[in-house]
Amino acid sequence: MAGFQLGEQMQQQFNALGYVLVEGLFDQAEISGLFDIVQADQQLASEAYGKRDAAGYETKLAVRNQLAESPYSAIVRSERIAGTMGRLLGDEVYHYHHKLMIKEPRVGGAWEWHQDYGYWYNNGCLFPDMASCLVAISPANRANGCLQVIPGSHKMGRVEHLTVGDQFQADPERVSAALERMELIYCEMQPGDALFFHSNVLHRSDANTSNDPRLSIISCYNSRHNDPFIENGRHPNYSPLEIWPDERVSTILKQGATT
Repeated sequence: MAGFQLGEQMQQQFNALGYVLVEGLFDQAEISGLFDIVQADQQLASEAYGKRDAAGYETKLAVRNQLAESPYSAIVRSERIAGTMGRLLGDEVYHYHHKLMIKEPRVGGAWEWHQDYGYWYNNGCLFPDMASCLVAISPANRANGCLQVIPGSHKMGRVEHLTVGDQFQADPERVSAALERMELIYCEMQPGDALFFHSNVLHRSDANTSNDPRLSIISCYNSRHNDPFIENGRHPNYSPLEIWPDERVSTILKQGATT
């Protein structure tokens, strides 16, 4: 959806619920190109590593802290995402990191309930003024482990987390209490849909029990005023983000379908 502009209603939903789903943010040609790129990317395959859930199943991901002349970086830099994120958070944003998520058919594991700020707090970020955008590269549904969120849970503040498997898990007692008071939403998405979500929103996903993969790219951003007070080596401190116009990003993505 080249030229996408955040509407007031979406801004209000993000503030109230901590997330907003934008259908068709990337069109079929763009997302088909990205799918082809991911499928053919041998370097990505070699970089991907597994994170075990409580049951011992693995979801694979590849995390990158640096931007390059690549289709993945084009997604991160895109006006549609980075520009929207700046408006949602009310400040200049910079690239914190991005990751390709690969939940393989039948064996892709779950992600336990957590807040992203549950991780990022320990990196020296004083405020939860951070957010992510998940773009579906393949269909995401209940069968293949789509993202689940608890709307409004970002207003709970940071919840204590504990280690389960290879993951951080939000305090189960608080999650249970939250689910008694708030709704559970399954974010089923078509390729090209984008989910913007606040760093304190409680979210999780089930294991992939289907015959289809769930592929997505998640671009994570921090606000300029929230530059970490330490250099932890895990994710970068502030540096200006060059935002690319939709036309440039679209051209890069569509090339993947023909190369």
